[in-house]
Amino acid sequence: MIQRREFLGVLAGGATLAVAGCAGDDSTGPAAVTDETLTLTTTTSTYDTGLLDEVNAAFTDEFGAAVEAVAQGTGAALETARNGDSDVVMVHARSLEDEFLREGYGVNRRDLMFNDFVVVGPPSDPAGINGMDSVTEAFRRIAETESPFISRGDNSGTHTKELTIWEEAGIEPGGEWYSETGTGMGEALNQANLSGAYTLSDRGTFISRSDANLDIHVQGPIKGGPELLANPYGIIAVNPAVHENVNYDLAMAYIGFLTSPQGQRIIENYTVDGNQLFFPRALSEEPDFQQYVPEGWRSDR
Repeated sequence: MIQRREFLGVLAGGATLAVAGCAGDDSTGPAAVTDETLTLTTTTSTYDTGLLDEVNAAFTDEFGAAVEAVAQGTGAALETARNGDSDVVMVHARSLEDEFLREGYGVNRRDLMFNDFVVVGPPSDPAGINGMDSVTEAFRRIAETESPFISRGDNSGTHTKELTIWEEAGIEPGGEWYSETGTGMGEALNQANLSGAYTLSDRGTFISRSDANLDIHVQGPIKGGPELLANPYGIIAVNPAVHENVNYDLAMAYIGFLTSPQGQRIIENYTVDGNQLFFPRALSEEPDFQQYVPEGWRSDR
């Protein structure tokens, strides 16, 4: 453990480095982290879509520091960080992120980007859900007709969202029609394709998997669907007061770069087959400073 005074000193140094890196001043911030390696744990969707390679290459060009990325489900990515084996996490399940922050393992969370979730399935649409405005009603129809459904079952952000939808639909899924893969999104889509099943997918990964013989049957809010299918991503530095081995300065440089105008442009301009997969969220004309505070947090706690 390091003492609070030491932690505040690290915090100030990290903030300075992040700002210097965002400004692109080659004589200051970047030189301090050259030849170092950042360990990032992140979701499979950022890896499967190819976005991770794009942003990490740009960060390395800017700072001369390598990024060692480990793609896991959100739950696993946060657990790796809890164990002190990650410097920074990029994930997409706000409830799990808030828990991580409340436990003291993470600091300086920032909104990063968003896309949305979609319900996909075979073109034949055995449950008859195509075009539904309500995702909870679509899930009820899938359960009532016992149409095959593939769940990631891996405590990822996508799995967390799926469980929320089942709960709001008033259904506890189970039986022969419901299968858990315990895998990433790409493999879950493969299994849905092979078995003619429905699944919940983030839009970006689905678009990037053009080989999947599946159709989108329920759209997310990007295409006018229910807000329940919104999929925001956050980025969090691991707390050096808990794990003194983490590279906090470099983590803050990474967060500063990805949330800077340059980093946000990279995210906005990244496409697959002409389709934008992620939408930047860190820059706003009306900043939402409440984003830094876990939901339900009160200052008197």
